[in-house]
Amino acid sequence: MRVTQVESIVLLGRYQLVRVHTDEGVTGVGEVSPMNVAVTHTLVEKALAPLVVGQDPADIERIWHRMFHTPYKLGPMGAHLEAIAGIDIALWDIAGKVANKPVYDLLGGVFREAPEVYASSMQRGMTPKVEAERAVSFQEQGYRAYKIHSATPWMYDDGFDQTLDTVREMRAAVGDDFDILVDVNNSYYPHTAIKIARGLEEYNTWHFEEPLAAHDHDGYASLAAAVDIPIAAGEQEYTRWQFRDLILNAKIDILQPDVIKCGGITEFKKIAALAQTFNKPITVHNTQPTIGTLAHLHLWISTPNCVYPQEYNIEPHPLRDEYPIWQEPVLVENGRMRAPDKPGLGVELDEDVVRKLSQIEDGGRP
Repeated sequence: MRVTQVESIVLLGRYQLVRVHTDEGVTGVGEVSPMNVAVTHTLVEKALAPLVVGQDPADIERIWHRMFHTPYKLGPMGAHLEAIAGIDIALWDIAGKVANKPVYDLLGGVFREAPEVYASSMQRGMTPKVEAERAVSFQEQGYRAYKIHSATPWMYDDGFDQTLDTVREMRAAVGDDFDILVDVNNSYYPHTAIKIARGLEEYNTWHFEEPLAAHDHDGYASLAAAVDIPIAAGEQEYTRWQFRDLILNAKIDILQPDVIKCGGITEFKKIAALAQTFNKPITVHNTQPTIGTLAHLHLWISTPNCVYPQEYNIEPHPLRDEYPIWQEPVLVENGRMRAPDKPGLGVELDEDVVRKLSQIEDGGRP
């Protein structure tokens, strides 16, 4: 079997899928993080596809190294790894279809049957009372954890921030048997992060995410030493070497790789093995609720240290809610998700919907 085409598909002008075709008619699908699809679309088509076409799709490790090292000076972080991720996930989808097994079986089999997810609220600016009411509504749907985004990203102590007020209101509303997670997207200087973290501890907050600039490893180490609340980070890291530095230098408690950013399933498994070596849990960064979530789901099922509830985007998303791109959607039930037991990732795209959405510019509608 040989790869005949690597197809980059941009939907609604802002979401990117990758489909890998073979000469035996088996195809695989992956997803690229939608940071800047104009850039990653070009990377897939111009830089990576020529390295993959003609290769045996079963040689996933070899292809990954080929994609990583040949255009190395284009990155190797950021958009380069995101583009690799889309192709890599599609190759694993092909591998599962050829073996007639779900991807999770190829990754070591089932470790947990139905992983929990937490409700990840992406909205900013809701009043503390409204956010608390929203958390209760998801608690009633069976979720046992909820995350807020409560401050201006990268504000360096100078912007909108209602973190403590929101957590105080939420704890009163949801009770004690419900986890609250806080993501402030690199908002604080270290001394402020320590003060906020200590305030969060009063409300038994679980998981304080990216309080500092992503590159401030010394600041993270000082923060981790000063407080008891688990510090989480990793959505802005792309390789095992960066996660090594998060562990050894930044002293991060909870690691957050994102499979559609960190080079795909192949690199995620290496990051997970590294994390387990240092006894670190993984709570992924996961904002794309279709193919990205599905790839994560196969990893959650098979990776022992994906032990806590994993992230699930609860905001309206066009590819899941308005124009579903898959024939049999995989959704949350009572705060848990189950991976399909079909070969590969386990879903097929709705070709009519994909074709229609690929013809629409950013901001347009079918």
